[in-house]
Amino acid sequence: MDKYDIRKQFKELYAPRARDFEVVNVPPLNYLMLDGHGNPGTAPTYATALEALYSVSYAVKFASKHAGRDYAVGPLEGLWTADDPEAFTRGDKDSWKWTMMITQPDWIGSAEVQDGLAKAASKKVPGLDQLRLGTLDEGLSVQILHIGSYDDEAPTLHRLHHEFMPASGFGFGGPHHEIYLSDARRVAPEKLKTILRQPVRQL
Repeated sequence: MDKYDIRKQFKELYAPRARDFEVVNVPPLNYLMLDGHGNPGTAPTYATALEALYSVSYAVKFASKHAGRDYAVGPLEGLWTADDPEAFTRGDKDSWKWTMMITQPDWIGSAEVQDGLAKAASKKVPGLDQLRLGTLDEGLSVQILHIGSYDDEAPTLHRLHHEFMPASGFGFGGPHHEIYLSDARRVAPEKLKTILRQPVRQL
């Protein structure tokens, strides 16, 4: 049996171009999710959230593989909001609210997640009580590949919000969504690859 990989299954969603904005339709997808707020570079809860997400995601993956259905753990993703949307273009990170996520195959349900939580709890992983399995249905969205530091995203977001979306007759249809294709611990900031996605609605 082929190994399931979300990036291959939905290539049009996980391999956009870096030059132009692309309009896509995102189907409902299941995620392990954990909410928090504050600067991701300094907030202790952010690091805790990532540890919990990865610990449970890999515990669930290895149990599924043992049962005969193997898959690649998806990339880290995040939903980002703020009371003032301009907080993103200003870089006001302390006011950011986030939901960090990792996709799960559709055969992974609450029972599998509970088993994964139990395995992670036996290793004293923190933050597990805030983890949940949920479905995100974004539908019509605009996305682009950003290559470079996270701090350099603001000009692209400004162009999306103030040029492409108004010209296309789009309004905001959900939280700003980022998909992290690179491991920031191993890749130089100027080479990081991040998908910037904005759910939209036709005005």
